[in-house]
Amino acid sequence: MSSPRVYKIEGIILKRKNVGEADRIITVFSKEHGKLRLIARGIRKITSKRAPHLEVFTRISAIIHGGGAMESITEVEPLKVFPYKSQDLKKVSLAYYICELVDNLLPEKQEHRDVFILLTQALDALEHLDTAGIYRESKVFTLELLSTLGFLPRNKTLNGSELQTFVESITERKLKSTHFARLLMDS
Repeated sequence: MSSPRVYKIEGIILKRKNVGEADRIITVFSKEHGKLRLIARGIRKITSKRAPHLEVFTRISAIIHGGGAMESITEVEPLKVFPYKSQDLKKVSLAYYICELVDNLLPEKQEHRDVFILLTQALDALEHLDTAGIYRESKVFTLELLSTLGFLPRNKTLNGSELQTFVESITERKLKSTHFARLLMDS
């Protein structure tokens, strides 16, 4: 019987889902290991000290404990909490859109440092953008992500619903943030 694997990651929380009475499944895009689905046991208990650090769009450093059916987060430290979460609905909507694209277009456990840098830069840039900049950033991010992952040649540009249809044809599912994505891409 081998000992469980323990390792440290730096990542950005893409999404979360409540399971059971006190647990939550966290999807993290890490610099070292790509996209990971992790369980945070007891995170929804009132006494949990990790709960505030495991929110969507938070950049974290975490200790992951392997073994069992699903790897779990045992320790977490926030590196950056993106402040626009409570300030601007358009910025929050774009952040959800960006995270959904990364989650849908990347397989689990494949390192993509270039995408990690792209995601970090996009979330950082949101802090300083005005409304017109938000719309531009959504298209730029989408095209850059598709090019980086090899789905689209660098010199090819898609606009509006054509871009959304292209992304959905790759993922073979509709984007949950599709309403907002359509507003952004038609601009």
